[in-house]
Amino acid sequence: MKLGVFVLIHDHDMREEFRRLRDNGFTTCQLQVWDDNDKTDEKAAEINAAKEEFGIEITALWCGWSGPSKWNFTEGPCTLGIVPTAYRHHRMEELMRGCDFAVKIGVTDVITHMGFIPENPNTTEYAEVVAAIRNLAEYFKSKDRWLLFETGQETPVTILRTIETVGTGNLGINLDTANLILYGKANPVDALDVFGKYVRNTHMKDGCYPTNGSELGVEVPIGQGKVNFPSLIAKFKEIGYDGPLTIEREISGDQQIKDILESKAYLESLL
Repeated sequence: MKLGVFVLIHDHDMREEFRRLRDNGFTTCQLQVWDDNDKTDEKAAEINAAKEEFGIEITALWCGWSGPSKWNFTEGPCTLGIVPTAYRHHRMEELMRGCDFAVKIGVTDVITHMGFIPENPNTTEYAEVVAAIRNLAEYFKSKDRWLLFETGQETPVTILRTIETVGTGNLGINLDTANLILYGKANPVDALDVFGKYVRNTHMKDGCYPTNGSELGVEVPIGQGKVNFPSLIAKFKEIGYDGPLTIEREISGDQQIKDILESKAYLESLL
């Protein structure tokens, strides 16, 4: 398992970002893109040159979408991912362009938040979301790419059921260890018993459970929250996962860098 970092594309110098990764001892990263204006041939060339110069492997592209996004329990179901019908078609097109961009930078896996996928599989809403994901997955398959669910808004069983129902063979999971806790959906170690065989990438992150019915739990530095990282690493080894461990810390500035480097040292001690 190789350690990496989550890297933003927008308004960032890719050469400088990859140089910093190498200097801090990282060999892999995920890239995040939200804006279609960043999915250009010029940006792809910049990324390709930087990754070759500094020997950085890009393990996945995290692709977002436009429109409102409220990361909570009250407005989130109406604004996040491709579940809301008002934004679905446009966001599917943006994700397809993300797939095309992944081809340009030689990345096989594209990650996104699908949204609050309905728990009840017997509803029209669930059937329509499955149809939309299948449409996306078939496009990705035509480009020889994988489409990954970022964990968080769905229970592990709902993600598993949706992957099985879509059935295109190119759907996987990006296990965000904190998100399952922040959304109050699962313990990430136990979740691997449900969907472990579909995990292709990770966000190594820590957090606490929600304390009210409106707001997510709070993200904290690795080792200060509810994720049991020693058990998580042991479980990864048990199920045969040997993919990337991508550190994500959702703050900015010097404290973010400090927390990431401390997380790197801690995870290396477990590996």
